Amino acid sequence: MATTSFPRRACRLAPPRPHISTGAGADCRAGRVPRVSPAPTSASETFDMTSRIACALLLATLSLSALAQARQPVQSAPQAARLDKARLARLDGALQGYVDDGRIAGAVALVLQDGKPVYQRAVGWSDKEARRPMREDTLFRIASQTKAITSTAVLMLVEEGKLTLEEKVSKKIPAFAHTTVIGEDGKTVPAKREITVQDLLTHTAGISYGTDARVAEAYRAKALGPAAGWGWYTADKDEDTCTSMERLASLPFVSQPGEKWVYGYNTDILGCVVERASGMSLEAFIRTRITGPLGMKDTQFFLDPAQRERLAVVYASDADGHAVRAPDGSKGQGHYVDGPRRNFAGGAGLLSTARDYARFLEALRRGGTLDGVRLLSPRSVQLMTHRQTDTYPVDGRGFGDGFEITERPGGNGLDGVGAFGWGGAYGTTYRVDPQSGLVLLLMIQQLPNATDIGAVFPALVYQALD
Repeated sequence: MATTSFPRRACRLAPPRPHISTGAGADCRAGRVPRVSPAPTSASETFDMTSRIACALLLATLSLSALAQARQPVQSAPQAARLDKARLARLDGALQGYVDDGRIAGAVALVLQDGKPVYQRAVGWSDKEARRPMREDTLFRIASQTKAITSTAVLMLVEEGKLTLEEKVSKKIPAFAHTTVIGEDGKTVPAKREITVQDLLTHTAGISYGTDARVAEAYRAKALGPAAGWGWYTADKDEDTCTSMERLASLPFVSQPGEKWVYGYNTDILGCVVERASGMSLEAFIRTRITGPLGMKDTQFFLDPAQRERLAVVYASDADGHAVRAPDGSKGQGHYVDGPRRNFAGGAGLLSTARDYARFLEALRRGGTLDGVRLLSPRSVQLMTHRQTDTYPVDGRGFGDGFEITERPGGNGLDGVGAFGWGGAYGTTYRVDPQSGLVLLLMIQQLPNATDIGAVFPALVYQALD
């Protein structure tokens, strides 16, 4: 504490200090009113009486102040809005309505608040033709919901010093040292700079899925883009993910690094980066470092054939908006049970259940930890869930190191400010709303999906907030 010094002149002008008895000082410090002598006969006694009176007045003032404060109403801490169960029950009719109208075959919905399930429903069919009912533990292809888990793996390695966000991807995959970009005129030029890990996390590396007209045929010739289902699909490849991504590096990208938000193979490349930085396959890293510790026993890249019937069938919206069974192959049921089982796609390869994925999201909602397991530090979770690029093209939203973020009221329906989430190509979708302590998950299997269920579901959850 700083000591205040007074001017020397002021000290000289002050009168000599009279003696104050030790007993009176102790009384005052202890909160007792000292006895006042009735008839002081000296300057010392006069000062002592004055001191005692001042102490008594001070104690009286403090007592009155304390009494006034005690009468003030107690201000309680603000409480998070709770979900009204009666209003939340509107979801029952809405979800069942999509099934009854034939727009989807079935769905699983799960809502957590403060980590506890407040809504759980399975409606319709996991296989409509076989009359196999949807169950809460049904498995779903989660496609791009894989990206959040792979992005988490990357940041775990950053925290361990095995990667940096500014690191050039070529340090782990040398084929990315010299990439090219195709212009609107169809001419290919060298990239202005190398792609970094941060570029891939934020989808600002200029890398698409290779289905746009300028590059589609070149990508098809390398078994990517149009030759890979809808562009992102690699589960049918009899090669590891790094082999696929090294081949990708030889193809032209559609924007210069850092100049534009382009959705594409970015997180698949990160899957290879995780393998090179950790010295293990992406499957092994995710299983031993993320899903295993969190108890996500149903989250995996490929399914044991013995559990085949747990995997929901993929449907597709027809011209009339009805759900019809999708074909076999890369644009339908996929190769998640009977395939080569070699290509662990960091951008779109995982299967999971609503319960499993909710545990992962709840860990992030809590700042990177759940049930004694810490995946990330709170600082890394902040990077994931706050804007990291100014190139994201959607008004009212931003993009972090793996998630889309709602940045203002109305930026994404009824989302709270700071809510984050994404979805998958098969129609799965999720939101995490820290403001309300909510985790929302909707799982369907529809590709393409022409329904509006992905917007209706969160709206019916948010309208129930009291």
